[in-house]
Amino acid sequence: MSTAPVVNEKDLNRRVKKARQQVSQNEDLIFEKSSPGKAAWKLAPLDVPEVDSAALLGSIERTDLGNMPEVSEIEIIRHFTRLSTWNYAIDLGMYPLGSCTMKYNARVNEAVARLDGMANAHPYQPEAISQGALRVMKTLSDCLIEITGMDSITLQPAAGAHGEFTGLLLVRAYLEAQGNPRKRVLIPDSAHGTNPATAATIGYEVQQVASNSSGMLDPAAIAAAMNEDVAAIMVTNPNTIGVFESDIAKIAEIMHAKGGLLYMDGANMNALVGKARPGDFGVDVMHLNLHKTFSTPHGGGGPGSGPVACKKILEPFLPTPVVVEHPDGSLHLNYDRPQSIGRVRAYYGNFGMFVRALAYILANGPDGLRQTTEDAVLNANYIRKGLDGYYDLHYTGQSMHEVVFSDKKQAKRGVKTMDIAKRLIDYGFHPFTTAFPLIVPGALMIEPTESESREELDLFIDAMRAIAAEVDESPEVVTDAPHNTRVSRMDETAAARKPILRWKPGQK
Repeated sequence: MSTAPVVNEKDLNRRVKKARQQVSQNEDLIFEKSSPGKAAWKLAPLDVPEVDSAALLGSIERTDLGNMPEVSEIEIIRHFTRLSTWNYAIDLGMYPLGSCTMKYNARVNEAVARLDGMANAHPYQPEAISQGALRVMKTLSDCLIEITGMDSITLQPAAGAHGEFTGLLLVRAYLEAQGNPRKRVLIPDSAHGTNPATAATIGYEVQQVASNSSGMLDPAAIAAAMNEDVAAIMVTNPNTIGVFESDIAKIAEIMHAKGGLLYMDGANMNALVGKARPGDFGVDVMHLNLHKTFSTPHGGGGPGSGPVACKKILEPFLPTPVVVEHPDGSLHLNYDRPQSIGRVRAYYGNFGMFVRALAYILANGPDGLRQTTEDAVLNANYIRKGLDGYYDLHYTGQSMHEVVFSDKKQAKRGVKTMDIAKRLIDYGFHPFTTAFPLIVPGALMIEPTESESREELDLFIDAMRAIAAEVDESPEVVTDAPHNTRVSRMDETAAARKPILRWKPGQK
């Protein structure tokens, strides 16, 4: 297939920049606008007695305030507003790396989370005046139980890896109650890196299980590895190449036959909500990422929430407290749980994330949640079709919410996945996920989510096709990218080993 771009590169750049580039043309970094005596504020005259600060504070008093800038209010505003325009944002365009970090979420969810009774509720306030907050937690729990097909849930874990930790603690507690905590956890070679780390942290040995030629788990390989020493297997479904594990029910049977449990990493639930319930195909325990699937913005590293849902056999071991409803309709926190693994987090979890997730679920409703899933899968397959022949597909199974290409074709010209990602920045897009999953050499993981329109997807496809053509014609244009950013390609090794973590006066 020809790799000629669908549109002229100049035209494509013009279209992208016209839609997105709202960057100030002033190249001055504005770090030093200070003038002595200039201030952005004026305090009222002191109306209380002065105190001897040295006597009050002693050796902890700081007399040297450092080289603080003295600038006006308008300079401060312009400085930070200008910096904000240098950042990419979901409000400007598509994130091809998907729900893992940032997908668009309706502003109403943020508005609800900021309501005074939600945002300012204190975790130590009495239950009698916390009924609204407890109702949010109870309703969200009921919704997530229905969505996953499980029996019980805890909202305490603060993020996905913390959810894994909690889920495996439940597994261990359950098996200990049976008389044997067991020794090993099976981990597919396509797993998220947190899966083996979590198992090891809890004290289990990790045994890797290889994927087959289709990038999926082979029941025969699971059966060969499974014995009475194995506590559980941790499976991501759809897996990290975006393919549904079609033998998941068979794998559950293999685990259950010898007393093991099936843990599901729910990071990719964006492909299942409203269409399939993990509890229905044999999953015993799983975590959800509210900050991926259910409307909490996770860009920049937080905040997160990783509820853990489980089947009835694990319910007695859930963290305390749990929300229970009395016959009169009142809600209470129940701490009387003798088999509980105890708290896994202070208070009750990241409450603001619960509010956002519940707002998202109720606003969409069952039909809307189902459509969200269908649109996410449709968008991923639309990109797959649009880039077919331009980039190599290492595994050809049916894609769900994401598609994973490789740089195999481009690598022959000395261009790797990171180079393609850097060049994509010049076309006005945030890069895709690079070099993951590890079972795909030179991976380009693309997850458009449900949010993107056909017009945005077409623009992305055009950009990726244009880059493929550049690799054939002038690979150095790609290997030297990005060209249009304020900072050129950095030495990432040096940045990791010798990071500059704070700005100092005079530093450029």
